[in-house]
Amino acid sequence: MKKRILWLLLAACILSMLAGCGKKEEPEPEPEPEPVVEEPEPEPEPEPANPEGKARSYLTGEWIDEALAAKRPVAIMIGNTSDALPQYGISSADVIYEVPVEGSYTRLMAIFQDYSGLDKIGSVRSCRHYFIYFAKEFDAIYTHYGQAVYAEPILAQDDVHNLSGMDSAIESIMFYRDTNRKSPHNAFTSEEGINAGIEKKGYRTELSDNYSGHYQFADDDTTVELANGEDALVVSPGYFVNKPWFVYNAEDGLYYRYEFKDKHIDGANESQLTAKNILIQYCDWSYKDDNGYMDINTTSGGEGIYITNGKMEKVTWTKANEDSPARYFNAEGEEITLNQGKTWVCIARKDYQDRFGVYATEEELSEARAAEQ
Repeated sequence: MKKRILWLLLAACILSMLAGCGKKEEPEPEPEPEPVVEEPEPEPEPEPANPEGKARSYLTGEWIDEALAAKRPVAIMIGNTSDALPQYGISSADVIYEVPVEGSYTRLMAIFQDYSGLDKIGSVRSCRHYFIYFAKEFDAIYTHYGQAVYAEPILAQDDVHNLSGMDSAIESIMFYRDTNRKSPHNAFTSEEGINAGIEKKGYRTELSDNYSGHYQFADDDTTVELANGEDALVVSPGYFVNKPWFVYNAEDGLYYRYEFKDKHIDGANESQLTAKNILIQYCDWSYKDDNGYMDINTTSGGEGIYITNGKMEKVTWTKANEDSPARYFNAEGEEITLNQGKTWVCIARKDYQDRFGVYATEEELSEARAAEQ
């Protein structure tokens, strides 16, 4: 009996020991932290397609006051001989045409969207008939002081709105003479004079409803680089008398203009003329008489060159008729896109294409011109 009790006690002890050697209780896991949900930053609201009260300029592609953008520009004939320098108000022009006239000179046509605040623009010179067609490409009011006989029948057309210093109805209210200049380089106009002339003639001041613009411009966040084009750091259009050239400034992306061996300056503010785009447009031409009066064919179409941001590419141009704008196309046949900003158009004789030149420096240009003499 005693043995049995001993065995029972021993068994109970063993069972107790076995129970003590069992698994320890695992601690309850700590709760996982809830994930932090970051609130997404609100996306900036897109810029409005048309900033309030603004519209794109047909001349530069830039945003300007919408009322101003709807106005007809004014195209003004500007003398460009050494006796006519300095010119005044010309740095405010958005587009400038440089075109050959008799004697291998060039004359300028400055196209202004905004001429407000200008009290001296000129000197204003006479009309050559082909300039009228260039002005019509922009639906511009054409301003001049006198005209060649070949221009008279064109100026008389109902759809040509011109302001002439030879028109007795507006001469005294629109033009004045600078007594410090010799005739014919002493006739000038102003904002006040232009507005008075337009009002007197009763011309339409808003762009035509069917006018759709002249150039195709890059978007605000886009730059035309002409990556496959040739370098064009110093550009010589090839005109004989004033021998102009343009120098590219990489810091501001503009071409600075020179002629008659010096900077081309606006006498109103002493600023040098600049352009973002340069277009060379080669035209067919002929002489109209034995006095060397030229006829530039403004619808001939042909070859040309587009220059911007230190590069150039060859283009072709077409023009459907005298009333429509010229269009410029690249080698792929696509209409070219201009960078926003001012444009200088060099109209040149088709047979003078070999006079155009580009150079790495102004010193190279000087050496090339010295070699020609």
